Amino acid sequence: MSHQQFSYRYRRTGWFDFDDVERLLWAVVLLALVGDLVTTYVGLQVGLTESNPVARGALGRFGFLSLVGLKTFALAVGFVCRTLVPRQYVTLVPAGLAFPWVFAVVVNLSLFTRL
Repeated sequence: MSHQQFSYRYRRTGWFDFDDVERLLWAVVLLALVGDLVTTYVGLQVGLTESNPVARGALGRFGFLSLVGLKTFALAVGFVCRTLVPRQYVTLVPAGLAFPWVFAVVVNLSLFTRL
């Protein structure tokens, strides 16, 4: 194995080095994050409860803004971690954030239909 192959394989991604697919995935992440916050807020207002025990504890102790803080922290960790993974895998970071938040929005919306 030559040094060139190694350095290419493990080349880090720059802070603002986005391709089109990754940019689209980060947009999905932001929309899903907002969607999750809005649907969670509305759900709490109509009497539903948070199922995530960490978020439920934060809600009980610090209020709804704690959810904004938790999601912002997750977004920041993802954004920092994207610079640490090899370039060919960098789209997995926003995909890994988007998938559970999109799923949470779908679940939250499905709960509204049962009210």
